[in-house]
Amino acid sequence: MTGEGGLDDDLLGRVFLGRVIEPGDEVGGRWVREFGVGEVVRRLRSGREALPGVSGTRWAGLVARARRAEPERDLEVARAAGARFVRPGDGEWPGQLDDLGDGRPLGLWVRGRPHLRMWALRSVAVVGARACTEYGTHAAATLAAGLAERGWVVVSGGAYGIDGAAHRGSLAARGATIAVLACGVDQPYPRGHAALIGRIADQGLVVGELPPGEHPTPSRFILRNRVIAALTRGTVVVEAACRSGSLSTARAAGRLGRFTMGVPGPVTSSLSAGVHELLRGEATLVTDASEIIELVGDMGDLAPPRRGPVLPRDLLEPAARSVLAALPGNRAAPADEVALGARTTRDEAIARLYELRALGYVERHGDGWKLTRQAVVSVRSGHPPC
Repeated sequence: MTGEGGLDDDLLGRVFLGRVIEPGDEVGGRWVREFGVGEVVRRLRSGREALPGVSGTRWAGLVARARRAEPERDLEVARAAGARFVRPGDGEWPGQLDDLGDGRPLGLWVRGRPHLRMWALRSVAVVGARACTEYGTHAAATLAAGLAERGWVVVSGGAYGIDGAAHRGSLAARGATIAVLACGVDQPYPRGHAALIGRIADQGLVVGELPPGEHPTPSRFILRNRVIAALTRGTVVVEAACRSGSLSTARAAGRLGRFTMGVPGPVTSSLSAGVHELLRGEATLVTDASEIIELVGDMGDLAPPRRGPVLPRDLLEPAARSVLAALPGNRAAPADEVALGARTTRDEAIARLYELRALGYVERHGDGWKLTRQAVVSVRSGHPPC
């Protein structure tokens, strides 16, 4: 059905309910699922037929909020701010949000030109502490830049600290980023990030459940985190104390079957204690973008193997390495002694000693052989002999 101004009733109804029902309210979500948007709106407007599952006091509060709801005005304000309302069933709706069940958003307000569903299909959340260290800021920005360079969308909450570093890292790499806010998308929060959120809206997407003009509350931040978790393929936590709200994003990701990852910090840092607790449980340790992509990406997106530096002696043939190892470090040794230590014949040992002399590792001392001074240093330090 079509309402006033050519707007369909489901759209107006969901915008109306966004003013009345708090984000993540599973009771309200169940009403929509069981009775339909139109019937829930009708009962809230009339206030006479209470819906099940709430007390009389709670119902009265919802009805009072319903009297103040003006969905047409919310849509006008959003349009003036360059925002649109995306709801379940729209082509732009990210289907993975349906995993939230009755806690699924009634709809999302979106600022920015890109297509939300397409961007969300290849996205990773990078979240963490607001009061972070320089190490955390650097780690988050580097991870985000690496993900962006590989074509992944970085999703975070627009807050100070790790969130801001992740957004900036992605933008610096000319990548894609989404900020999911706990307030109206026309009300940048925190105020100190107004310019950053404006830049994200110009180059990426700013998303939120709450209608225009709404301000965040502590509970709305936690409820916002479930959207970040559901929207992305996995969540990476960079620095989080044991009571950090960012841990709720990782736990929500785990409940939804998404990947949970953590970046380790110093064992003495309380700001990494929450991450370390995650790593002792369900989370996977990651240190760079390639390791993240190995988890969340397609088959064959493998991180490069970790290897230490290749030392000059590593390039020697095994027999030559054995002879080199058999030479004492403080004196010359005859070929017979070297052969015995290398578990080879005297002729083989002599052949290898001449080879090592040509490479600068040993020198002849009468009837014996001795490591050169440079070779002693190189064996201990890993540097080649001069």
